[in-house]
Amino acid sequence: MQTHFTPEQLTDPGLKRANEILRACVHCGFCTATCPSYQVLGDELDSPRGRIYLIKEMLETGRPADEKTVKHIDRCLSCLACMTTCPSGVHYMHLIDHARAHVEQTYRRPLTDRMLRWVLAKVLPYPGRFRLALLGAKMARPFARFLPDARLRAMVAMAPKTVPAVSRNDNPQTFPANGERRFRVALMTGCAQKALNTDINDATIRLLRRLGCEVVIPPGMGCCGALTHHMGREDEAHEFAGANIRAFLAEKAKGLDFIVINTSGCGTTVKDYGHMLRSTPLAAQAAEVAGLAKDISEVLVKIGLPPGTPKGLRVAYHAACSLQHGQQVKTAPKDLLKRVGFEVVEPADSHLCCGSAGTYNLLQPEISAELKRRKVATLEAKAPDLIAAGNIGCMMQIGSGTGVPVVHTVELLDWATGGPRPRALSSLPQTGVAG
Repeated sequence: MQTHFTPEQLTDPGLKRANEILRACVHCGFCTATCPSYQVLGDELDSPRGRIYLIKEMLETGRPADEKTVKHIDRCLSCLACMTTCPSGVHYMHLIDHARAHVEQTYRRPLTDRMLRWVLAKVLPYPGRFRLALLGAKMARPFARFLPDARLRAMVAMAPKTVPAVSRNDNPQTFPANGERRFRVALMTGCAQKALNTDINDATIRLLRRLGCEVVIPPGMGCCGALTHHMGREDEAHEFAGANIRAFLAEKAKGLDFIVINTSGCGTTVKDYGHMLRSTPLAAQAAEVAGLAKDISEVLVKIGLPPGTPKGLRVAYHAACSLQHGQQVKTAPKDLLKRVGFEVVEPADSHLCCGSAGTYNLLQPEISAELKRRKVATLEAKAPDLIAAGNIGCMMQIGSGTGVPVVHTVELLDWATGGPRPRALSSLPQTGVAG
């Protein structure tokens, strides 16, 4: 794609990167075939190619974002399926992130939008606040239909029926390896996950210790910054990232093999810290942390799991977009589940998003609901006993649309290698799985 940025504009690192990305696009349109929002809406401007044109014009002219451009940028899930599909290597993630930051800086949203986004940014990344919000939403559920805004109704509907008790395992501490120590790893415990489902981190710690890992929960660690980053709130995202970088490097000084991440949305962001902070004093440290970050499935493949006997359970594996597209981790979770004895099946159109996408299901509830309906239908068509996923957002989204139990992949791997039966599977008949 031909661009016309001025030499002065290209002295800005963000515009320079945007120019590189735009020039890689050849207008082929392959991205439209795998874009979930285009599949639902059928509007060229709701495809990656259409958004690229809007972003190019906005950035080249240096004008403030307008209502039309913002509408179509907001409808992007950042699922990154377009990046997997693109034959030209267009790094759409960096482009859409830059566009969102430009929107945040130059566009004044309606008051209700500003208030809603402020609340999300000030609540979701903080487990204590989020927990209180979930309890409030639970109490408001009987009155949800009277709320005037579909987004408020979506927020109330998101709250689980029960909010789990706080897990002490999420506090800063060190868990020794069972037996001889093979690795020393830091576990990113997440933010929303600590309020929504404490079983995931508990299972991760048990499994890693069983495999010879010393597991550290670093003090000073918090939200990865993804939630605010994808809303264009760069300063807040960089503050979160900076706190994590300092926390992880303090542990690295004592010896650290991996930073283990069991929420793939967080993993995609942490692995991109080097780019996010490339123009800050933390650039080198950010790249160092990004190089240590691994999804839990990548770490388990490297360590190795003992083979298991058939479990008699059919698992439909949902590939989170942030894992299969954002991190290009595609086979590891399925291979691990098969290795320990589960039958693994995949739904049709497994590359398409479930509609969760961070805060997307709260900010774009209608589009999100349609994507959820389609995803649940393809999963249920495989007649599974349960559904496995590697991202808490996907688990909440899919679980709200099906009666099939939804669990994290690591919970199943923990169970199959000696851990307790996942609580989400209490309705299933007993099998020969350990625990």
